[in-house]
Order: sequence, then C-alpha cells, then structure tokens
Amino acid sequence: MDNRAGEMMVFVRVVEAGSFSEAARLMHMTPSTVSKLIARIEARTGTRLIERSTRRLSLTEEGQFYYERSQELLASLDDTEQSLSRGGSEPSGVVRVSTSVSFGIRALEPLLPRFWEAYPKIVVDLSLSDEIVDLYLDRTDIAFRVGRLQDSNLVARKIGSSKRKIVGSPDYLARFGVPRTPDDLAHHNCLGFNFRRSAPVWPMREGGRIVERMLSGTLLANNGETVGRMALAGVGLGRLGDYHVRDYIARGELVEVLGDSAIADSEDIHALYRGTENLPRRVRVFLDHMAPRLQHQIGNGA
Repeated sequence: MDNRAGEMMVFVRVVEAGSFSEAARLMHMTPSTVSKLIARIEARTGTRLIERSTRRLSLTEEGQFYYERSQELLASLDDTEQSLSRGGSEPSGVVRVSTSVSFGIRALEPLLPRFWEAYPKIVVDLSLSDEIVDLYLDRTDIAFRVGRLQDSNLVARKIGSSKRKIVGSPDYLARFGVPRTPDDLAHHNCLGFNFRRSAPVWPMREGGRIVERMLSGTLLANNGETVGRMALAGVGLGRLGDYHVRDYIARGELVEVLGDSAIADSEDIHALYRGTENLPRRVRVFLDHMAPRLQHQIGNGA
C-alpha cells in the first residue's frame, strides 16, 4: 500500500529531531523502522537525502528540497482535512509568524483584531525578535523582514519601504543642542544596535557625497523598541524606521534632526514564506489580508 504521506511525516520528524533515535522515540517507533522508511524514500527517489554521521545528521541539497516540499504537502493535506471536517467554509489552524520587535508592535499587531474578525478560527503564533530566524528550523510560516534580504530559496513578497530617521526628544535636544551637520554627531549620544548585521555607522550626505559617520553611545540594544524608549526618555539620538517614530513625531514627543543631511535611506520590508502553489490556506489568507493593509500603513509614511 502506498503510504508516501506517512513516510514524509517520518522524514520531517527525523530532520526536526536531528536524529533517527529521537524521531523514533517521538513517533513511538523503533530506530530500525525509521531508518528503513528513510532508506525506502531514498531508493524510490534514487537520491541520497540525508548524510549520516556518528555526531549529527545533515541534509543534502536534494534532502533540503524534499524536506521543504514535504512540509508544504503535509500542511496542505492537514488544511484539506480540516476544511472538510468543518464543511469546507472557514480556514482554521495555526499560522506561525516572525518579525522584528518594532515592526510587530507598530505595524502588525494593530491589524490583528480585524484579521480575527474575518478569520476567528485561525490562531496566530507570533514571535517578535530582531534576530533573523530560520523559517525551516523554527517551523515558521511567514517572516516579515526589514532590511536587506539574504539569498535564499524563500519567496519574498514586497510590502513596501520605510525611511529611517534620526530622532531625539525635545528635552535631550534642549540639553545637548540640535545637531546641524554630520560632524556634530561626534558630540552626541548615538543609540545603536548589537545584532551581528548592524554596523556602528550612520550614512550621511555631506558636500554632495555620501559618508559614513562612526558613532558611539551608551546603549547597544537588540531591538528598536528599546532604542525608541531611550530616545523618548531623553537619553540620546536614535535612528529608526518611519513606521516606528511617525506617531511620536506627530505628537511632538520626538523631533527629526539632520533631515537634510540624512540620505534617502530606506529599508525594504518583505514577507518571506515557503511559497508554492500548495501554500496552506490559513497562510494564504493571512498574507492576503495583511499585505495590502501593511502596504497602506507604510505608504502613509513614505
């Protein structure tokens, strides 16, 4: 009897567990049975999917492709059965979403109540972190990324672009002065980030050319919310996305500085997902609901 879906399920569990024995324990099978099932898949496909060693398992390129497609097909099968069991009328299930702290709080979270009004049976498993997560290892359905994308085989749906602005509180600027030129930043407390892809420089326009100003400050944070709160508290200057500081500027709680010198520095925002024609329905409706509304939000601040 053909049980390729069951074999796919075993394969996915082996990859996620990191070993045959752990996958066997989780699935209440023997390690030899799990090994035979994986060998059966490799024999049928005519290719090696997993490199085995005494320390760890690693996927071949073909194994990575098979793993991704297996996840998608199993999710689609799950969606189909859930739809049938509920009359096929309303999408349901869990959508796992990852995004940066600031984008999640400022842009995504305000849209969630309206989403649940339309799709009350979908559970949103939302993780906020400014560190980049691996969609496959973390079993994430959608990641909203701000900034330059790394090369990958993920599908990227552009949401928009957000200009970054240098801001400070009125209290801070009253105490330390308003910077008028990029050179003035050397005398200011410039709040920065500590994650690996961040550099302690702010690109500026000076005399018709672009220069990068090396900065120093008393804070290095792993998220924009902390930088924003410290800027609001009058600790120093922060360089943050427009979607983050727009409301604070409108209320006069933060003031943009060096607007003429700061280059038209914007960050693209994308939704990344393991996209195929078999994208689970719950993931597709989340994307289709959120993308145009996020585009509208970001467009207002462009």
